[in-house]
Amino acid sequence: MRIDILTVLPGLLQGPFSESIVKRGIEKNLVEVHLHDIREFSKDKHKKVDDTPFGGAAGMVLAMQPLHDAITKLQSEREYDEVIFLTPDGKRLNQGRVNQLSLCGNIMMICGHYKGIDQRLRDHIITMEISIGDYVLSGGELAAAVLTDALVRLVPGVIGDEMSALTDSFQDGLLAPPVYTRPAEYNGWKVPEVLLSGNHEKIRKWEEDEALKRTKERRPDLFD
Repeated sequence: MRIDILTVLPGLLQGPFSESIVKRGIEKNLVEVHLHDIREFSKDKHKKVDDTPFGGAAGMVLAMQPLHDAITKLQSEREYDEVIFLTPDGKRLNQGRVNQLSLCGNIMMICGHYKGIDQRLRDHIITMEISIGDYVLSGGELAAAVLTDALVRLVPGVIGDEMSALTDSFQDGLLAPPVYTRPAEYNGWKVPEVLLSGNHEKIRKWEEDEALKRTKERRPDLFD
């Protein structure tokens, strides 16, 4: 998998991608993550990348020229399965969508900034718009980091125990059940006896029941 991210703040993403799962995927040559500074494509002598919106609304908009030139250059080098714009008014990110995107070979992500990007780019270039929640961030960089992390961990070989990713919350539409580790008793707190029984069928049933119970209590909306 190759992920290209267009941003006006590449430094904001260098830290998250130099640690943990994403770093592991890159080091194993299982995934490529490339950051592209939109300012480098600006033809303005001051490398300006924003402009005022038509109609006199407040705020600024990412300028058309540098962003479109950056997209065009990347598209001339390879074909992208999806060109994703990270925006609060996009479709809500969920595990199903992550699973779908994890099958892609090449993905481009565009980080919104200021008041966003010109609608004409959204109409003619963007193939998918994604939001990570009903709130507004200073830009799309953190959303791109979230999406990248969610994708990379599903790439075969990145996580040592691939079954671990398949048993995470939301993979089957439910929250994950509680988990416990050694010792079996600590500070007077005990692990449920069924987990110590060695009876895999009973353990599986307990996990299913606990997942249902937790989901009903904490996220009843998932049953809708």
